[in-house]
Amino acid sequence: MRIRAAASAALASASVLAIGWMVGAPAAESLQATLATATAATSTPATSTGTTPAAPSPGAAAQTPQAPAAPAAVAATPAGITGTFDGAVVQTRFGNVQVSVAIDNGTITEVTALHLTDHDPRSVMISNQAAPILRSEVLTAQSAQVQNVSGATYTTAGYLQSMQAALDAAQF
Repeated sequence: MRIRAAASAALASASVLAIGWMVGAPAAESLQATLATATAATSTPATSTGTTPAAPSPGAAAQTPQAPAAPAAVAATPAGITGTFDGAVVQTRFGNVQVSVAIDNGTITEVTALHLTDHDPRSVMISNQAAPILRSEVLTAQSAQVQNVSGATYTTAGYLQSMQAALDAAQF
């Protein structure tokens, strides 16, 4: 009888966790979309210094960084794009974020944080910890479609939005 009760309790706990996980996923996406929309309304346009002409992207400010459930596969990229492209300055609750991306023959070779959140010492610390992780993830994924850095939600959202604006400017 005790074994049956223990198994039943374990199953009930697993069910609660599974339902909570399933319910939490849309809520997290909704929070991310709300955050991106709020920061998109206050971002400035991207600039570029590359060899590919920068074309304004009509929907660039409204695009939201999407964090896939699993790491994204490296997508086919347009060959021949070379240059350094600055992303938009994205305003977040804890300060502005802006990145620059270097592309060599259709491959992202470097991502540089031009400005990270600096509202207070804690936001500076969080951004300084998140930036190398985000840089590494972007270089691996060859896109702005990477997962959020835990504990750095605002920095991640601003970083990825600015990154996407730079890629849009590069027509990448």
